[in-house]
Amino acid sequence: MIKELGPGFRLTLIFTVVLGLLYPAVMTGLAELIFPKQSNGSLVTVNGKVVGSSLIGQSFAKPEYFHPRPSAAGNGYDATASSGTNLGPTSAKLLRGTTKMDDKKNEVVDFDGINLRIVHYCVDNDLPYESSVPLDQFKDSHGELDDVKLIKAFNDDKTRLLFTAKASIPPDAVTASASGLDPHISPANAEIQAARVAKARGVSADQVKQLIAQFTERAALGFLGEPRVNVLMLNIALDQKVPVSK
Repeated sequence: MIKELGPGFRLTLIFTVVLGLLYPAVMTGLAELIFPKQSNGSLVTVNGKVVGSSLIGQSFAKPEYFHPRPSAAGNGYDATASSGTNLGPTSAKLLRGTTKMDDKKNEVVDFDGINLRIVHYCVDNDLPYESSVPLDQFKDSHGELDDVKLIKAFNDDKTRLLFTAKASIPPDAVTASASGLDPHISPANAEIQAARVAKARGVSADQVKQLIAQFTERAALGFLGEPRVNVLMLNIALDQKVPVSK
């Protein structure tokens, strides 16, 4: 019995060392040698400080920056909770959003919804729209749109808020990717945001659009994927070439 188990034990030990230790070590070493940036997460540094990864999206909300694609990963762009919403196109939650009560019994946004995203995209980027109710009715004491009020209005079965954009909005501007971590937006999305970014930075829209063209990545091998713009890399370039006036 022991004689029969011996070869199996030795093979298990050999394969454990070769495949569990040596092979990973060799592959890691080769990756570090041939693709050092990629093997370390494609980290991006500015002035010696890591500011993110070119492979993972992150939130930008200020008007002087290009805004990323919405994210459903955790609380947004959470690499430890990569996922989409898994909500279908007829889902009321996906379209209208939902609210919830927080620990302090305050009503807050649970899920923003596509309708709310369209409102903010139109308002932020000065796009024409039609609203069944003036948006001023949904502003708080600071003059900002109250997302909770808007979501409740979108879900009001009796007098539902109807809001329609009068300009074409790129799908990636108001829908999340399957991973929730997409670092790119479409060139069309970037072009629409250019005027807002240029105004906030006190420069011409043409200057900003030149940067968009510079940071537009073409389809791999000319046919794989779509043209896209890396939001993090573009925003870093903005700070370096057309910084916000102080």
